Amino acid sequence: MKPLIQTKKRILLLGINFSPELTGIGKYSGEMMNWFVEKGYDCTVVTSFPYYPNWEIQKPYNNNFYKKEVLNDGALTVYRCPLYVPKIPTGMKRILNDATFFLSAFFLLFYLLFKRGNDYVFCVAPPFHLGLLGAFYNFFKGGKLIYHIQDLQIEAARDLNIIKSKRLFNILFGIEKFIMKQADFVCTISPGMLAKVSKKATQPIHLFPNWVDTEAFHPIEMKNELKKAWGFDIREKIVLYSGSIGEKQGLESLIPIAKSFQRTTLVKFIICGDGPYKKTLMEMATKENLTNLSFLPLQPKHIFNEFLNMTDVHLIIQKKNSCDLMMPSKLTAILSCGGLALVTAETGSTLHSIITEHDMGVVIDCENEVTLRKALLNCCLQDHSTKHINARLYAERFLNQDVILNKLMMDLESKITVERPVKEKTSIKEEFLLTSD
Repeated sequence: MKPLIQTKKRILLLGINFSPELTGIGKYSGEMMNWFVEKGYDCTVVTSFPYYPNWEIQKPYNNNFYKKEVLNDGALTVYRCPLYVPKIPTGMKRILNDATFFLSAFFLLFYLLFKRGNDYVFCVAPPFHLGLLGAFYNFFKGGKLIYHIQDLQIEAARDLNIIKSKRLFNILFGIEKFIMKQADFVCTISPGMLAKVSKKATQPIHLFPNWVDTEAFHPIEMKNELKKAWGFDIREKIVLYSGSIGEKQGLESLIPIAKSFQRTTLVKFIICGDGPYKKTLMEMATKENLTNLSFLPLQPKHIFNEFLNMTDVHLIIQKKNSCDLMMPSKLTAILSCGGLALVTAETGSTLHSIITEHDMGVVIDCENEVTLRKALLNCCLQDHSTKHINARLYAERFLNQDVILNKLMMDLESKITVERPVKEKTSIKEEFLLTSD
């Protein structure tokens, strides 16, 4: 009698952002699929060509047609779909960006209907309507559909006035509700977002936070040597914003603040990253003749830990109307290296609650330039050793990649036990499965 052959479990991920993007959703989707490969899963990804955060297709990709990549000794197959990438991503152009990917990904998924099925299908939002493609695929191929919400895209479009039609919003929320009803497992990245999603859902929503590699990002004691390596005086205090540079971050407030600090040579500002708003900020800085503000590109991963450790104050700046609609992905690495985060967040938001409860940073109100200036001065002059220690401890306890992803798979195995026809007849519940302890 022949022994039974154990076949690998298969995972399909559908998302507009993926590796080699270094920031945002693409970073986490790439790391997640690499983790699954390391754990023995056979993985497939349907995504776009890398373009975020500078809204330009990265070399050597060209975005002319579909492209297939076979990686990790055949354990990871990546299908890249062409899409429209605007140079200046206005509201309507972002909608067109999402729509073109939705269309090209549909044809690719139709092709995959004739291939082997998958045990799990991950749909990463935004774009929120990719969940329709996941439901379409699962209708024919089966498997468990996981709808993972990284940003509350519809609420963001409403609160940032990208879309103003109330009737259109009702349609969009209706589509989102349909997607969540079809999904076997709905999850999001923060308690605040979980609370918002739960109000719209007819099933429990699960917490699946973003993570950090706590071994790659760790505290380094020789900060003075790092400052010298980057061309700074050891007496200078380095204030850093690193990440996507868009209008929603409210970075324009740094221009007058940096100007007010020019009287002292001991505070230097760095804006590191790319994005559609970077050129505007550089023009503003040039107009004000700022000599204490530098602009740098995103730093390579192999030196990023040293770059973060060189910094004295890390800025997490948000506008009021974007609080709890998304979680800044940059924060996890800052906490893991024991950095001091200066966060703008409204009282009651997830960021405000977590930073305050664990005493691992400084939190102030959003869009208050005077308060931000005072807080910056305080961060540069005062001793915040306890906050540095607490930040690292929090990352080790709550943000470890292996802990988070292992728990996700345990939840998937234990929570998905009811077939869809029965699930649709169950009573409506709003449950918070907060598992941060």
